[in-house]
Parts: sequence; structure tokens; C-alpha cells
Amino acid sequence: MSYHNPVLLQSSIEGLNINSDGIYVDATFGGGGHSAEILKLLGENAKLIAFDQDEDAVKNLPLDNRVVFIPQNFRYMKNFLKLYDFIPVDGILADLGVSSHQFDEAERGFSIRHDGPLDMRMRKSQEKSAREIINEYSEEELQQIIKLYGEIKNYRCMAKAIVKYRNNNKIETTFQLIKAVESCVPDSKKNKILAMLFQAVRIEVNEELEVLKTFLIQSQEVLKPGGRLVVISYHSLEDRLVKNFMKTGNFEGQIKKDFFGNNLVAMKPVLNKVIVPDNDEINKNSRARSAKLRIAEKL
Repeated sequence: MSYHNPVLLQSSIEGLNINSDGIYVDATFGGGGHSAEILKLLGENAKLIAFDQDEDAVKNLPLDNRVVFIPQNFRYMKNFLKLYDFIPVDGILADLGVSSHQFDEAERGFSIRHDGPLDMRMRKSQEKSAREIINEYSEEELQQIIKLYGEIKNYRCMAKAIVKYRNNNKIETTFQLIKAVESCVPDSKKNKILAMLFQAVRIEVNEELEVLKTFLIQSQEVLKPGGRLVVISYHSLEDRLVKNFMKTGNFEGQIKKDFFGNNLVAMKPVLNKVIVPDNDEINKNSRARSAKLRIAEKL
């Protein structure tokens, strides 16, 4: 099985508008699919800086002296680019999805389809896992993450059910979590709602939205004028942050002005509409269904 089928591959590479002698960042290296396509367009003096916090990603690195691999979360992108003297860069790409490899490994605990430890850590060495959140958060804290990050309507029922279940048994596995909340999930929407619950817990475990905000701000700071930022997101919470930031330079989506009435924006969207996969790609890779691609250029 492949590590990960890169989503919206051609559209994202075209969106970078690659300069063959440039410096590019693949902020989410994963299986290396996007990086491989970028490298095809780069000359011998160009550089590709690849970030990935998942220890398994290093197995996919190409033997290519143009590649500098940073085994870290992309929230530290600016620090490492500064360390290696790679600022400014010509383009940055980020595919925010959980890889097929991570979903398919039961012991990672990302999927509702496999029974495994309640983990969900993108980086195995980080301390907080889904197990701590599900067993130690208060009912009110659980309500908050299920509501905000899962966008689930009956969040109160789910939080209450989790607390009730764990009073008798610690919730150690993915199937135990599913069993704990099954009374709150109608059969007709079971898989969808459970996936939303797992998404909520995963976002909390990995601080995904805060990391994304940090990354977007840093991208604006390290890109050279005319440089491109390409981001593929998979749920509305991520896409809203990306869309607002690219259009207005902030996460609220309101354009701010300076003393003289000039718009305070440092980037502009390359396209006014979002790019989504066509039916052919969705048929080949069902995980592409929810993908949204946005492209912006540094002013």
C-alpha cells in the first residue's frame, strides 16, 4: 500500500509557479509525492526544504542533495529556514491532511475503522495523546472540543457519555471510545459523526489550528515578493483560516487599514475561487473528496 496518494498534485504544483533556481518548502513532506513533482522542475542549484514531524516520513526521502529534511513540525519553519540561511523562499506548499499511512496503521489511533490504542499523535514522542484527553478532560472541556473542532450538534450527549463510560472503565482504545458514545450516534450517520469526533480529538491532541495559524503568519514573513503559498485543507475550520488569511492577512476575515486608509494586506489570492478535486480524482482516491486548494502570492 502506498504511503499517501498526493491530492490535487498538478494543481498544487502549478500553483507554486516554480522558478527552476528557487528555494521551495514542502511543509508536510509525508510520502514525498508533492516533493517529487517539485524536484522534477528544479535545477541543480535549487533547494527543497522538507518538514515532517512524523518519524516514519524519513523513510520516503529521496537521495537528492537538493533536499534538506527537517524532522520537525512546520510551526518551527521560520526558525529552521533562518538557521540554514534560506530566507526568503520562492514558494511554500502544505497538504494539511492526515496521510493514508497514518490512517491505515491501527496503532496510530486515527481511524474509526481499526481498533488500536487511543493515540492520534502526529509525532509519536510528544507527551499528550488522545488517551489523556478522553480520560482526563472535564465534561465541560470535552464539550468544548467536540463542539468547536468536531462541529457536532449533540456535543453535550457525547461528552456526558464519555465521562459516564470512563467512570467504570478507562477508555484505552479507539473502539472503546466508539462504544462509549454509540448511544449518541444515529445509525444513519454513524461513520460521519464518529469521524467528526475523531477529528475533534485529533485537532486537540496536535494543536492543529494554532499550528496552522503560526505557519500562515510565518509563510507571509519568509516568502519573497511574488512568492507563492499553496495550501490544501480538508475541513471547514482549516479552510476558513486559510481563506481569511490569504484575503485579509488575519484570521477574522476583516481587512484592516493603516492610518492613511490603505489596506493592510501582504498577500493576494491568485484565484478568486477554491480548487477542488474532479470526479476522476475522487474515484481514484476517496480521501480527496473534502480537499480544498487555495493559492496566494506575496505582494
